[in-house]
Amino acid sequence: MSDTSSEVTEKGKTPMALLTLAALGVVFGDIGTSPLYAFREAFVVSELEVSETTVLGVLSMIFWALLLVVTIKYLIFVMRADNGGEGGILALTSLIMGQNGRSRRRAVFIGVGLFGTALLYGDGMITPAISVLSAVEGLEVAVPSLGPWVLVIAALILVLLFTNQHRGTSTLGALFGPIMVVWFSVLALLGIIQIIEMPSVLAAINPGHAIGFAFDRPKFALLALGGVFLVVTGSEALYADMGHFGVRPIRLGWFGLVFPALVLNYFGQGALLLGDPSAIENPFYELAPSWAVLPLVLLATMATVIASQALISGAYSLTSQAIKLGYLPRLQVDHTSPRHVGQIYVPSINWILMVAAVALVFSFGSSSRLAAAYGVGVATDMVITAVLLFVVMRSRWQWSLTRAATLIGGFLVIDLVFFGANISKVPAGGWFPLVIGVIGFTLMATWKRGTQLKNARFDAGKLPIARFVKSITDHPQQRVTGTGVYLFAGSGDTPPTLLTNLRHHEVLHETVVLVSVHVEGRPRVQAARRADVESLGEGFHVIDLHFGFVQEQDVPTALAEIVHPEFGFDASEATYFLGHERILPTDLPGMALWREHLFAFLHQNASSAARFFRLPVDRVVEVGIQVEI
Repeated sequence: MSDTSSEVTEKGKTPMALLTLAALGVVFGDIGTSPLYAFREAFVVSELEVSETTVLGVLSMIFWALLLVVTIKYLIFVMRADNGGEGGILALTSLIMGQNGRSRRRAVFIGVGLFGTALLYGDGMITPAISVLSAVEGLEVAVPSLGPWVLVIAALILVLLFTNQHRGTSTLGALFGPIMVVWFSVLALLGIIQIIEMPSVLAAINPGHAIGFAFDRPKFALLALGGVFLVVTGSEALYADMGHFGVRPIRLGWFGLVFPALVLNYFGQGALLLGDPSAIENPFYELAPSWAVLPLVLLATMATVIASQALISGAYSLTSQAIKLGYLPRLQVDHTSPRHVGQIYVPSINWILMVAAVALVFSFGSSSRLAAAYGVGVATDMVITAVLLFVVMRSRWQWSLTRAATLIGGFLVIDLVFFGANISKVPAGGWFPLVIGVIGFTLMATWKRGTQLKNARFDAGKLPIARFVKSITDHPQQRVTGTGVYLFAGSGDTPPTLLTNLRHHEVLHETVVLVSVHVEGRPRVQAARRADVESLGEGFHVIDLHFGFVQEQDVPTALAEIVHPEFGFDASEATYFLGHERILPTDLPGMALWREHLFAFLHQNASSAARFFRLPVDRVVEVGIQVEI
């Protein structure tokens, strides 16, 4: 979920060819490395024997999955559901959040979207593990003596990948596109060579082979679909990264290079098996002549690192958006580029992903066994995306029920078939992404509900700011030079920090600024519409700052940019007051006690608000407040 405002604003100035090249380096990494393991897994997971019927049946399923799911569903229809240019399941959910009303049905859909968002964290853990491991396993073909070291080498590559995340992707970004062009070109070349030797494999384009296979051997066909599904697992990444480059470069890259290369490679693997069934052990590397296997391993490793990078960066962006939408506590978010806002690094998420990815490598021991854990979460997300898209079609696009239900019903038939095929993987490892999804959803739902309860406790003793200012007029207080800035979520009310500060110090600044930060349901808010200013007299100003959910919430800069006849802001004279709440779980109505303790723990360990809002730390005063929930 890459999301940089600068790239978006500069899209019109960047040649389409360069945007397409960049998209190849970021967007297609996941789906582009599936040939390493997907075709093989379709046979392994279903214990299919290699024959002309099974090879053509599986290939036909792969071809039509790429066409129906990736091309038609995602590139043509789902990518139309953008939120201010941003894509991904969280952006799709935010479209529903932006609707008026608080109906129970709307709340259910938002909850479903959050669960889908949480599942993407599991994907961010599994994808680096299976991608890198499947590439390194080529060493067993090129240099058999290194076989016992495959797991260690894969783990070392993952550790190096994660420990260098703090450097950002700007330095390597220019290399990603050309490397992936080479990768897809090699995929196509390897496939063409085999297809020339066995052109009869092209018959798999006929959907009759998939349909016949499904009817003749339904049990094996359903199991094989669990492997076939791996060819489309990068579809959600295409949608999530559309805000980074725009729809057109992604579509150009898909139709111009990626789709043809993938089809040629899968058909090449099928042609190889028709001539040599024993190649099923590792059909991808068997496509290459012996002298080219080691270079191919190196190229595949680079491609899988790039694929992993895209998922890792997406997890950072997802976290940043969830924080700004109020579904996760503040975490440290470092910006790794002075020019591109979306290039961020979230240390806590990085280390969680690293530990999980390395643990998965050693726990499962091979990419084949890891494939059992891969797919369940993505299949669930695809069903969720279809359901949420239906809601958007009806509520925002004003489609008729018949039109929306017909299209989404067709998509759901395919999605549910894949979902059913992946359910069988749950005992063998598919439980992992579901557990991660449940944990992530619990954290997000608890944080959102806990924040609402905390704000409700504040509301119970709220004092309208207009009444407070009137009391100051009636009973003047001692004033000191400078500006006091109070950040508080309750716009229109008097911040508890202001009352506490006045009670203890009995002074007020000459200028008092009450700031409420609002995150909109759209990705960006123009600078001209950033601030609403209301001057109350007596030096008091109420300011509502509005940010999009992908924008950095830099409060001092936003205040300095305000142009208003009654308000001027000098950062050098400002002191920022923040509330430091201590959450006390109680038996008051609200949440289960264990969730209240969880919220208190999350609140206590949240990153500093001063850092999050880009406040100068030497000018921040924190006021302690106890809050019972």
